[in-house]
Amino acid sequence: MSTPQCVTTVDIGKTYGKLTALDSVSLKIEPGACVALVGPNGAGKSTLFKLILGLITATSGSLKVLGRAPADRDFDQTKKQIGFLPEQVLFHGALTGRETLQFYTRLKQADLGAIDALFDRVGLSAAADRRVATYSKGMRQRLGLAQALIGDPQLLLLDEPTTGLDPDARQNLFHIVDEEKQKGAAILLSSHILTELEARTDRIAILNSGRLIADASLDTLVRRLALPSRIVVRAEPTQMQRLAEKYANRLEAGQAVNGTAVLDCRPDEKLGLLKELMAGDLKFNGLDIQEPSLEQVFAAYTTQEKAR
Repeated sequence: MSTPQCVTTVDIGKTYGKLTALDSVSLKIEPGACVALVGPNGAGKSTLFKLILGLITATSGSLKVLGRAPADRDFDQTKKQIGFLPEQVLFHGALTGRETLQFYTRLKQADLGAIDALFDRVGLSAAADRRVATYSKGMRQRLGLAQALIGDPQLLLLDEPTTGLDPDARQNLFHIVDEEKQKGAAILLSSHILTELEARTDRIAILNSGRLIADASLDTLVRRLALPSRIVVRAEPTQMQRLAEKYANRLEAGQAVNGTAVLDCRPDEKLGLLKELMAGDLKFNGLDIQEPSLEQVFAAYTTQEKAR
């Protein structure tokens, strides 16, 4: 039996006159999955969020969210199972944090008794009864996250969720993301800070000029692109000279300087090269392995698109 999908888009498109915001995008997000949605400004990320929320209507294709289409008459009930944190969090400054969450909890017809637990999860318990106008940007962001978590949603849409957060708050946000995944929620997370997403998402969906140009795990995308791993070796000058001579065919100008050498290798060469380095008579001060990053993957895919 196939796994039910929380979000399914099939060739979905959205145009505004002559402008194509989304072009035949097909994407699936299953329960318990965290998918990173990345792309340059204007790629169509916000448009996709709005379509999933039912705020705008698709020009073409089909969309199902938690088993229903946004055009269905009962989609308002489905919205209660969606949590959304927008890129720009705006709340009424005259209300307290508690009054704000009470307002949204009533809108969702959720349990008012769960509000204190939400404040505790996002680290705002001490400020719950302060007016939102006194909150810092990071505190408003955490209040926005608490709002998105109301009612234990089955689908979380997080648009630039770490904006304004300090390192501790960012770590707590991703801890909450992990907790929601374990509870079976599907999560679509968009961020321009790609380094934050590498170890925290199951798949990477790359949008560019309205088109979905990649959708797979980071490891799979790296293999498809055949991006090299890097072995960084640190050694004394005499040892470095010997290494530079031995691996002259691998070292380009500037890759062996100041006691550090960078050896690029294909994924299938990595273990062999490591064994060779460790079995030789060269003495190292240190050795690190740098795997291709999401930033490199993103740059490679978008560069390929520009070349077409």
